[in-house]
Amino acid sequence: MNMIQELYSIGLIPVIKIENPEDAVPLAKALIDGGLPAAEITFRTACAAEAIRNITEAYPEMLVGAGTVLTTEQVDAAIAAGSKFLVSPGLNPRVTAYALSKGIPMLPGCSNPSDIEAALELGLKTVKFFPAEAAGGLKMLKAMAAPYGQLTFMPTGGINAENLLDYLKFNKIIACGGSFMVRDDLIRDKKWEEITALTRNAVKAMLGLEFVHIGINGESKEAAVRSAKLFELMFGMPVRETSKSVFAGECFEFMNQKGPGTHGHIGIRTHFVDRAIAYFERLGFEFDKESIVLDEKSGKPKFVYFKDEIAGFAIHLVQK
Repeated sequence: MNMIQELYSIGLIPVIKIENPEDAVPLAKALIDGGLPAAEITFRTACAAEAIRNITEAYPEMLVGAGTVLTTEQVDAAIAAGSKFLVSPGLNPRVTAYALSKGIPMLPGCSNPSDIEAALELGLKTVKFFPAEAAGGLKMLKAMAAPYGQLTFMPTGGINAENLLDYLKFNKIIACGGSFMVRDDLIRDKKWEEITALTRNAVKAMLGLEFVHIGINGESKEAAVRSAKLFELMFGMPVRETSKSVFAGECFEFMNQKGPGTHGHIGIRTHFVDRAIAYFERLGFEFDKESIVLDEKSGKPKFVYFKDEIAGFAIHLVQK
């Protein structure tokens, strides 16, 4: 997986200003515990390189980049500290070319078509859209992105829990940069548990995991119909037959025969099946890759089963 794919799989990149390098490691742990093993440490403070080094040494698996990279000297310092990618607020052709010559991915800030064309001239395929909300938000980004084919973006600036999902649903966005879960005051006051909670809530909002239905294995269509009819009588749930099952309402599916899972299956909806796969894999869960169904239009997974059952039920993810 290349760096751009890693950014996409995580989806939300915390943008952080660290004043005290001793805060770097506990902050990184708070983000990891919240489900976001990534950080963009901005060169807006003198200790940025030290903070990056502290994190990369403590958590080498974490995707750590340097932000607000304005000079070639900062490029060198960020690379020496262990940065895996670089971000800048604007597009400086000399600094960007220098970074690319060092073999490190660089995402310069672009806010208009002229910036984008300068980025394309440098051979870039992904850029930062900054300042996202102040520059016109998602409406501006969609209009600006339209003429530029496969160019992708990482919008930053004004991204929050309320508009995050709107941005991520645009297929030319690989990830969003945001600082709403890592506010300066929370870092200064060392409120690591609060940062973890805000991060976890942001991940929940991004993935949007929710229960769809439970499928219960059966022996025959007649048995499935009888079970569904009982739920109709008890709860007023409408009965709907399919080729493989009988639904009672939308939450209960009685199978005509034995399907996946010892007892049946449980369906979970998500905004992004591919990001949900990456999220759970980072937590140690495995998936049945042969069960993946791809969306014909996007080519991305829209359905997959976990490899292991839970309490005798197979678990699948399905795209909202």
